[in-house]
Amino acid sequence: MMKNNILEYKGYHTRVEFCAEELMLRGKIEGISDLVNFECENIKDIEKEFHEAVDDYLEFCKEVGKEPDKEYKGTFNVRISPELHRKLVNVAMKNGDSLNASVEKAIQGYISSEEYKPEIASSLG
Repeated sequence: MMKNNILEYKGYHTRVEFCAEELMLRGKIEGISDLVNFECENIKDIEKEFHEAVDDYLEFCKEVGKEPDKEYKGTFNVRISPELHRKLVNVAMKNGDSLNASVEKAIQGYISSEEYKPEIASSLG
C-alpha cells in the first residue's frame, strides 16, 4: 500500500515520483549507498516493480557475495549552531546523559509529537 508516495518492502523504502515529461513513475531504494531504481508507466504496477527491484538487489548481492546495504545504520552527522550545541551539552550534563542520549531523547520527543498530530486532526473532524 502506498502512503504519501512511499512504499516499504523487506525493510527498504522508496518515494514514488511522477515524471510528466515521459509519463513515467519512478523510484529508487532510499537510504542505501548502492543505486537501485525502477520505473513503470502504470500506477497499478509500481508496487510490483519496487518489490522486484528490492528482490533483484538482494539476489545480486547474494550472487556476488556482498552484504546488502541496510537502510539506516543509526548513525548520522548533524550540524547545529555552536550556541545550540553548548546548550545541549549543558542539558545533557545536568541530566547525567551523554550528548548522544540527549539528542536521541529530543528526536524521540519530536517524532512522538509528529505521530500524535494526525490523531488530533482526525479526532477533531
